[in-house]
Amino acid sequence: MKVAISAEDTTLGAPVSRRFGVSPYLIIVDLDTGEWEAVRNPGSSGKRGAGVEAIVLVISKGVNAVVTGYCSPPIRKHLESNGVDVFTGLSGTVEDAVGIYRKGEIQKKQEFESNALDRWSFLRAGTITNAFKSSGNQFATMLPILFSVVLLMGLVNALVPGELLASLFSGSALFDTLWGACLGSILAGNPVNSYVIGGELLKQGVSLFAVTALIITWVTVGLVQLPAEMAALGRRFALVRNAVCFILAVPIALMTVVILNVVTG
Repeated sequence: MKVAISAEDTTLGAPVSRRFGVSPYLIIVDLDTGEWEAVRNPGSSGKRGAGVEAIVLVISKGVNAVVTGYCSPPIRKHLESNGVDVFTGLSGTVEDAVGIYRKGEIQKKQEFESNALDRWSFLRAGTITNAFKSSGNQFATMLPILFSVVLLMGLVNALVPGELLASLFSGSALFDTLWGACLGSILAGNPVNSYVIGGELLKQGVSLFAVTALIITWVTVGLVQLPAEMAALGRRFALVRNAVCFILAVPIALMTVVILNVVTG
């Protein structure tokens, strides 16, 4: 039997991370053999679809239970629907959490969580420290990505003439919006990257309609991550969600630009 514990570091002495979805690491312990491994949690990156990747990771590792401080209802639902039990309210070290689970005291911990956690719990020093640490980890993960995007856009500007980029767009609001939506659906990465790329496209004369559609579909449609989403959430749900988001992105982008033009005069 395997248990996955959200952790702040890669050792059994590491503190249990407060939130499963954004914890830096997941430590997977085989209770039968005593073997364990620490894996990077995809959710710590903060990129689009990271929560889904964390679910897929847990399922692919054959984990039977997740032990953490807190797990969001959507993630809990998808884990439990795939046969993974979720136990929250844990603190201390990963080793402590494993011991509590082995002794069968996990239910007692859950009851403690519901009674002890109140709306002011976020003011606790430990929680604030963990929040800053998680934010720092996400920022550190994003920096190389942003840096590489800036370098890539500089390379594109140097090698690809602005006329070529402009020729890809007809100047038609509808066509440009559709083309921008297609680009945003195919491209993948941190949502912040879409603003960098969108700004560079505007400098090259690409219409605001196309850029707006690109940003919308970038954060709502993910063809690259579609297989992982289908594995975690179901094939039908994933396909319908992505299709609806793509279809709605076009009128939303059109209306956004039109309203912006009216407001700004």
